[in-house]
Amino acid sequence: MKNIYLNIYKPNSINLKKAKQNIENNNVIGIPTETVYGLAANAYSDISVKKIFKLKKRPSFNPLIIHFRNLKNLKKDVILNNSFKKLYKALCPGPVTFILNIKSNSKISKIATAGRNTVAVRFPNHKVAINLLKILNVPLAAPSANISSKLSPTCADDVVDEFGGKLKFILNGGSSKIGLESTILDLTDKVRILRQGAITAEKIHKILKKKVLVNKKIKTIKAPGQLKLHYSPGIPVLMNKKYPKNNEAFITFGKKFKDSKNYFNLSKNGSLKEAANNLYRTMRKIKKRRFKSIAVIKIPNKDIGYAINDRLKKASNK
Repeated sequence: MKNIYLNIYKPNSINLKKAKQNIENNNVIGIPTETVYGLAANAYSDISVKKIFKLKKRPSFNPLIIHFRNLKNLKKDVILNNSFKKLYKALCPGPVTFILNIKSNSKISKIATAGRNTVAVRFPNHKVAINLLKILNVPLAAPSANISSKLSPTCADDVVDEFGGKLKFILNGGSSKIGLESTILDLTDKVRILRQGAITAEKIHKILKKKVLVNKKIKTIKAPGQLKLHYSPGIPVLMNKKYPKNNEAFITFGKKFKDSKNYFNLSKNGSLKEAANNLYRTMRKIKKRRFKSIAVIKIPNKDIGYAINDRLKKASNK
């Protein structure tokens, strides 16, 4: 399909160099990751980080995730602990973010960390993001490429839908493999999941051989995805419904349901991975078709289903 957008670029060597120049010039660009697309900028630059917050209309108390190339780069800014080292070896690069204590001499913008003494760090597992980080001398602050509280984008076209001409440069890495944001894991005290994702508590427990807590009550905002309203398509979302009302979109799951003009099946085969990958894409499609609300069938609460239900619950909050 021909690219009709002038701000979407193929991730070849020439355009990767252009992306590098944009980052060095304190500009914000769109990049693909295996989870969702991100708004990327120099994590060491207050000027760059401020631009991310402004573009996203993001509250200043909500910290950003910092993306690193490798462990060598991370050690310059962050204090590593044994739990992190075990998880890094088993899971990275991959769809997991770690909350760690930041070094006093770290160059990471205090705006990116919301002034906290902790920082959220991740190692993306997407060829384009990895290749970009390889040619940069700085880590990337890269939250999801959406307006704050709205649906995350899973392809370059979604990023254009969000920001139009406000974002001048987007690297096109195809559709995101996972389609939901990373698991966020706080390692500063007890091991605690702050946001559900593709990496589950069960998997983390197997690696660490210790109890993994799942955060349910949020006292302070320590990481992205903790605001009450999040991942919203901009219309009401109603969970655990058996059928829709008249003129209501119905998100289904499994073989029992056939497609119709208002039925949208996340996975006819009953695959939770496929459902996760289709969730945001489906909700965007529903919104574009001008439905006034979305009813969602009960989604199994296991594996990545925990993350799907977390996103739906946040989207359904008022």
